[in-house]
Amino acid sequence: MSAEATNPEAHAEVRPELRRRGRSRLDLRRLGRAALLGPTSRDRLPDAIGHVAEAHRAHHPDADLSLLRRAYLLAETSHRGQMRKSGEPYITHPLAVTLILAELGAETTTLTASLLHDTVEDTDVTLDQVRAEFGDEVAFIVDGVTKVEKIDYGAAAEPETFRKMLVATGNDVRVMSIKLADRLHNMRTLGVMRPEKQARIAKVTRDVLIPLAERLGVQALKTELEDLVFAILHPDEYERTRALIAAHTGESDPLPAIADSVRTVLREAGIAAEVLVRPRHFVSVHRISRTRGELRGSDFGRVLVLVGENADCYAVLGELHTCFTPVVSEFKDFIAAPKFNLYQSLHTAVAVPEGYVAEVIVRTRQMHRVAEAGVVALGNPYTTGDTADSDEERVDPTRPGWLSRLLDWQQSAPDPDTFWTVLRAELAQDREITVFRADGSTPGTISLPGGASCVDAAYALHGEAAHGCIGARVNGRLTSLSSPLSDGDTVQLLLAQDASSGPAPDWLDHARTPAARIAITSWLQAHPDGAGPATAAPRAPLSVVGARGDGGNAVADLPDAHVRLAGCCTPVPPDAVAGFVVRGGAVTVHRVHCPAVAQMRSLGRTSVAVHWRATADCRVTLLAESFGRPHLLADLTEAIAREGVEVVSATVEPPVEQRVRHTYTLQLPDAAGLPALMRAMRDVPGVYDVSRA
Repeated sequence: MSAEATNPEAHAEVRPELRRRGRSRLDLRRLGRAALLGPTSRDRLPDAIGHVAEAHRAHHPDADLSLLRRAYLLAETSHRGQMRKSGEPYITHPLAVTLILAELGAETTTLTASLLHDTVEDTDVTLDQVRAEFGDEVAFIVDGVTKVEKIDYGAAAEPETFRKMLVATGNDVRVMSIKLADRLHNMRTLGVMRPEKQARIAKVTRDVLIPLAERLGVQALKTELEDLVFAILHPDEYERTRALIAAHTGESDPLPAIADSVRTVLREAGIAAEVLVRPRHFVSVHRISRTRGELRGSDFGRVLVLVGENADCYAVLGELHTCFTPVVSEFKDFIAAPKFNLYQSLHTAVAVPEGYVAEVIVRTRQMHRVAEAGVVALGNPYTTGDTADSDEERVDPTRPGWLSRLLDWQQSAPDPDTFWTVLRAELAQDREITVFRADGSTPGTISLPGGASCVDAAYALHGEAAHGCIGARVNGRLTSLSSPLSDGDTVQLLLAQDASSGPAPDWLDHARTPAARIAITSWLQAHPDGAGPATAAPRAPLSVVGARGDGGNAVADLPDAHVRLAGCCTPVPPDAVAGFVVRGGAVTVHRVHCPAVAQMRSLGRTSVAVHWRATADCRVTLLAESFGRPHLLADLTEAIAREGVEVVSATVEPPVEQRVRHTYTLQLPDAAGLPALMRAMRDVPGVYDVSRA
C-alpha cells in the first residue's frame, strides 16, 4: 500500500532463514525492468506477470487470464515513474502481493483487485474508472483496501482506515485477504525504514493483522508475519532462536526416519497417504523452547499426514495409536469440532522406539488447503447460482461470529481511540464458544469469545434492552449474570419489566465483549447518579404468623399423639408419608422420599403409620425465588389470596445480589388446588421459581 521497501539483496543477507522452502523468491529488479519494457505482443500476457499466471493456473487451470492482463496494463501505466524507497519500480509491489495470493489459490477477481489495490490511493486512477473497466466487485474490493485521506483524518487516519477495511470485509472477505498479503510484502521489505517506524508497523501487525490472519485461517501468511514481527520487536530472542535452529540443522534429524516409519505402517495397513516433515517456524520453536526447556531433535518439526477422505484421518489415527505409544494428553480432534477459523485436523503425539516423541497432524488435502490459505482457499464465496446476474442476495459463508460482533460494536464506538483500543482487545481473544438459546428463538446460537459471561450473552441477544437483565438460566439452572459460559451451554436471559432498569457498575468486571462494555459504559456515563435498580439494604426477615395448628389433616396411628407436619418437606395430600416419634411424644410427618426419613431409619427410629383425613384441606410450605423490586410482597400475597388460600406465616429473607427468597406456609381449602396456586405465584412479575420447601 505504501512505498515501504528495502534492498532485496540486503534483506536476503539478514534473513535467509525466513524464506519458505521450495518457493522461489520474486526478483524485484528483474520484474521492474520487465514492467518498464512492457509486453512484446498484445495477444499474450506481459512477461512481468508470467509467474503470477503460472501460479494462478496451478489452482485454476481454466481461468481466463485476459482480466489479469488488462489489470496489469492499467496498474503498470498508472504507477509508471513511481519508485519504492529501495529503488525498484513501484509496480513490483502489487505484482508481489498478487503472487502471494495466487500461490494461496485466490480466484481471478481477487488477483485483479490485488493488481489494482494501490491505483486509486496512489495514482490518478479513480474508483469510477476501475468500476467501468472491471465491474462492481473489483471496484468494491479496491475501495475497501484504499486508505482514508490523512489530510482529512489526521492522527485518526490509521484507526479509521482499519474500521473502513473491516466494514468492507464484512461484505466481502477478499478485502482482508489482499490487506494481509499487502502487509506481508511490506513486512518482507521493511529494512530501509527507520527503526522506530519499523517497530510501529510491526506492533500494528502483531496486534491487528496477525490476529485477523489467524481468525480468517490464513496460516501461511500468519506464520511468516509472526516471524518477521519477532525479528523486529525481539531481536535478541530471535537471534537465540535462529542459533538454536542453526545448531539443530547440523545434527542428525530424527523426523525423516519417523516419517519413514509412519509411511511403512500406513502402507502395510493399505491406507493411501502422503507423509511429510513440516519444520516449525521461528516463533513456534521459541514458544516450545520456553515451555519444554532444552529441545530434542523431534521438537523442531512435526509429521504431516495427508489423506483423501475424512474417514481415512481416523483410520490413520488408529494405526498410529496401535503401532506406536500415543501421548494421550496431546490428542485433539479438530475435525469433529473445528476451530472457529475453519481449521480442521487431528493432532496427536506418539513415542517411537528410539525414545523420541513426535507430534503428528492428520488431515485431508482439502483440509490442508484451508489450513494454509483459510478463506482464500474457498474461492469466490459470492456465487449465487447459475447466472452471474442473479438478484438473489449474496450470502457470505466465511463471515464468522467474531466478524459479525465486530461489525456490530464498531457502530457504537465513534471515537477512533476507543475503536482502536477495543479492536486490539477483541482480537486478543484467541478462542470462541457457541451457546444455544433455551427458547428456540432465532438466531438459535450465539457466538462469543472464550471467557464470556451471561452479561455478554445478554447484550449479544438483546442490545440495549439487556440493560434490564436481572438474571439468567444456564442449562436450566438459575445463575448470576457474572457466571462464565462454556461451549455448548444453553442460556435463557431474564429481563425486568421496568424499562428504566439499568446495569450495575460491577457488570463491567464480567463483560468480555466490546459490545457489552461499550453499552454498559455509555449507560453509566449517561446516568452518573446510578438510576438503575438499587440493591435493598439488608434487613431482618419479615414474618407474618397466623394462629392455626400445625398438624394439618394428617392422623397418626398412635393414640393421643400430637401430629405436626415436617417443615423440611411440607407433605400434603395425597403425598406418601411416614411419621416418627420425637421428643415430647409428638409425631413428625415427612414425605417418604425426604432425606430426613432415611436419616431417622439409619438411627434405628421406628416409623409410625400416618394417613390423611377425608377432608380435602391441607397445609403446605412454598418457597418463592424472585428478583427484588418494590411491592413484590404485596403482589405475591394478593396472588395467593385470589386463589382462596390462607397465609399461615410468611418470611422474607434479606436480598442477596438483588434476589429475594420468600417462604410461605399456606392453608389450602383443597390439595388439588396446589398446582394452580404455584402457577399463579410464578406469574407474578419478578418471580422466577416457586417450589415446595
